[in-house]
Amino acid sequence: MKKVISAMLASLGLAWAFHSQAPAADRAILVQSTTSTANSGLYDHILPIFTEATGIAVNVVAVGTGQAIKNAQNCDADVLLVHAKPAEEKFVADGYGVKRFDLMYNDFIVVGPKDDPADISGMSDVGSALKKIAESGSVFASRGDDSGTYKAELGLWKSAAVNPAAASGAWYRETGSGMGATLNAAVGMGAYTLADRATWISFGNKGDFEIMVEGDNQLFNQYGVILVNGDVCPNVKSAEGKKFVDWLRSKDGQTAIAEFTVGGQQLFFPNAGDGAT
Repeated sequence: MKKVISAMLASLGLAWAFHSQAPAADRAILVQSTTSTANSGLYDHILPIFTEATGIAVNVVAVGTGQAIKNAQNCDADVLLVHAKPAEEKFVADGYGVKRFDLMYNDFIVVGPKDDPADISGMSDVGSALKKIAESGSVFASRGDDSGTYKAELGLWKSAAVNPAAASGAWYRETGSGMGATLNAAVGMGAYTLADRATWISFGNKGDFEIMVEGDNQLFNQYGVILVNGDVCPNVKSAEGKKFVDWLRSKDGQTAIAEFTVGGQQLFFPNAGDGAT
């Protein structure tokens, strides 16, 4: 089933396969991950290094975190790499994952048009900035797609004591799309949006948009990695999947993550600790 889904998604441009010296197909693993990690170009950088070292090819399906978790629960994954820690911990507690590990982090930012209708540019208190957006009725583009970014966004609105759903279709616009598509929509509408910094740095259609809000501790964005439980999903390639998880957490993997830059800017910061255990 995993091979069928991977092939279908590859034909749609949603899966990436990385090979080094034609690794054996039966050693290829499937990773369910996020659009933010894929859109940033991270996998293009790190996966050839892993494949060269191990002979294991990696196919990545990039969707929102919520969908990635659902796919893994359906046993359509060997490894899960996403960014919604409570949902990841539940995935493990429910028996679908072996163990969750911190892997790397970056942060979220609020971006918007240069004319800044809500007057939030330079703010570091994201709650106050969101209140100003709501009170001014300035357009805000939300992913609205059960992704890790969307989950984080909803938490920020809640902390700000604002219910954006009440303004759905008015100033609050749900795109139901990935990060790149939502950024495109925000630029087209002149709307504010919450983005992960990695996708923003890699995004090529910024127009006159700028970072408006950054630096709040609430904008911290942690990524985790989990090996899918072979006892629940017998088709999981546990040995190969564990090698990938261990490599990501090893000195070599963490160095590869740290060395990935776009325009001289580091996009992800490794924090897995002292190698695999």
